[in-house]
Amino acid sequence: MIESWVINDDSPVPVSSAGVVEALRSRIDSAQLETWLTSSSGRLLAFVTNAERAMVVLLEGEGDPGEHAVAPGTAGSSDGFVLFNGQGDEYPDEDTVPIREAFRLVEHIVGTGSWPADARWVVDR
Repeated sequence: MIESWVINDDSPVPVSSAGVVEALRSRIDSAQLETWLTSSSGRLLAFVTNAERAMVVLLEGEGDPGEHAVAPGTAGSSDGFVLFNGQGDEYPDEDTVPIREAFRLVEHIVGTGSWPADARWVVDR
C-alpha cells in the first residue's frame, strides 16, 4: 500500500503527487515558505524554500533526524528561508537544491514514498 500525504496546516484531504507541486507553489505565492506533510504511516516530509532553492527533508517520524536532499560540491549559501515562527534561516547551498529539483523530489516522494533513483541525499541519523 502506498501511503497518503496531507499538508499539515491545510485540509485533512490527502494531496496527490499530481497536485502537491501546485499546492507548494500556491503556498510560496502567499509567503508560506515552510511546508510540512504527514503521511498515513506517520512519516514527515519538510519543504523549506526561499523561492529559489529548497531544503527537502524526509523523516521516519517525530524526533527522527531524517535524511535530506543535497547538491554536492555546490559552493556558497543562501538565506531567506523563513520558518513559521518568523525565523529567517541561511543554509549552505550544498544542503539545498534548486526549487525545480525540490518540486520533483517532493512529487516523487508523495507518489512513491521514496527518493527518486537519481536523487542525491544524505542520511542524518
